Amino acid sequence: MGTSSSSYAPKTVYLDVDGKMQRVIFSRYCSPCDIRELLCSSSNIARNTAIMLMDSEGALVSIDPTMPTNTPNSLYKVMPQSTGQLGDKEDMFQNVLSQVAEQFSRAFRINELKTEVTNRLAMLEKRVELEGLKMVEIEKCKNDLRKLRDEMNSKGGGRVTCGCKYSFTGDGKKLSPRRDVPNYPKYTLSQETIEALKKPTFDVWHWEHNEMLSCLEYMYHDLGLVKEFNMNPITLKRWLLGIQENYRNNPFHNFRHCFCVSQMMYGMIHLCNLQERLTMTDMCVLMTAAVCHDLDHPGYNNTYQINAHTELAVRYNDISPLENHHCAVAFQIISMPECNIFANIETEAFKHLRQAIITLILATDMARHGEILDSFKQNVDNFDFTNDEHVKCLKLVLIKCCDISNEVRPTEVAEPWLDCLLEEYFMQSDREKSEGLPVAPFMDRDKVTKPTAQIGFIKFVLIPMFETVMKLFPQIEEIMVQPLRDSRDHYEELKQIDDAMTERPRMVFPFRGGSKASA
Repeated sequence: MGTSSSSYAPKTVYLDVDGKMQRVIFSRYCSPCDIRELLCSSSNIARNTAIMLMDSEGALVSIDPTMPTNTPNSLYKVMPQSTGQLGDKEDMFQNVLSQVAEQFSRAFRINELKTEVTNRLAMLEKRVELEGLKMVEIEKCKNDLRKLRDEMNSKGGGRVTCGCKYSFTGDGKKLSPRRDVPNYPKYTLSQETIEALKKPTFDVWHWEHNEMLSCLEYMYHDLGLVKEFNMNPITLKRWLLGIQENYRNNPFHNFRHCFCVSQMMYGMIHLCNLQERLTMTDMCVLMTAAVCHDLDHPGYNNTYQINAHTELAVRYNDISPLENHHCAVAFQIISMPECNIFANIETEAFKHLRQAIITLILATDMARHGEILDSFKQNVDNFDFTNDEHVKCLKLVLIKCCDISNEVRPTEVAEPWLDCLLEEYFMQSDREKSEGLPVAPFMDRDKVTKPTAQIGFIKFVLIPMFETVMKLFPQIEEIMVQPLRDSRDHYEELKQIDDAMTERPRMVFPFRGGSKASA
């Protein structure tokens, strides 16, 4: 997706053409030659005519992408230069350019390429049209099914059941997996992969969904959770499938993000030697909360949910609507016998696990960031691993660290995540604009850039939080905190470059008669 800012917006100038106003719009990537041709066409002047552009006061305006914009009240006028003003050298130059352009076009088969691109676009448009028709048919079928179910309910008065293998929620969304474990390929992880899984440098972009599922399955076995909680290994596979298929295909909040957070949690458990300091229940809570923490995320944050008065916001009274929904979906999946990884533990133990998992998922609401970090800061200098409240605070901070830990990873792994996040932000802000809702500046494609998006977040959110955790676990400084500092420096350098390019001095060119035209 890349950097987006107002500097990429198209430019508009207004012309006086035979006493009538003519509006001309061009991209800032256009060359001066392209702009000259556009001005000629707009002013009914032959394409190759040499022209000059005058403002309302008779000053000459340079014709290039940086030319100043005007208003309908101060029109520019396009004036053809007389042939005599073009010297012999300029005529020769124009002729050479025309010949080169013609040879270039023949050499690279421009016309054939244009035809091919046009044909492919037509095919794509046809496919889009067919897909649209297919979606209409699917919606029609869904409506027919709803009507049939309502009719059967009214006639029988009881709950309608069907012969389908998997159950559905009220809105038709599958909670149990669409496929079962026999179709779930078994992967044998290499020793290299096993070691890499324990480190923040793990490259999450090289793995397919089935491979990520196998890695998550390995983590549960490696930490001893399968044995400790007497999990059925086949049920664990089905549960992971159910989890994967209940993450939506958002640009950022998707199953790969779920895997990132879970892998970072697994890495921190090993890096901080938490197996020796926390209980098996604590580790199960940490891993399961990480796996479930963004289930069925719709791609629009809590602010949008609340401002738009969505069903989720109404259901949860504007209190962390997304996080509450993630918890609800997580335990809907676990409530199904074929996916219940906690089926073999005591009722009281399950209640404790459930409450602890819910508490951690709710902590991922960034609106609670300051409250949670302040609470941990009060305990970190005198931390006691035998104190339940201290351990609870630690778990809350750990899930938060893992949830927003992308900048801890190498640049080539972290930066694509920033692109994905900005894409999701821009989708939301575009929707907010169309619906007349407030738009946060950090999500507005016309105001935010990569450096401005990251510098404040790294300096005032990530580094303070990880440095606080570093007081308890000094070993994370080199592996986790230093990469954050490097990332901050990287984006500050990019911002300096952006600022320098934005603030370059305006160039001034003399014009006969003593007047000046600015470019």
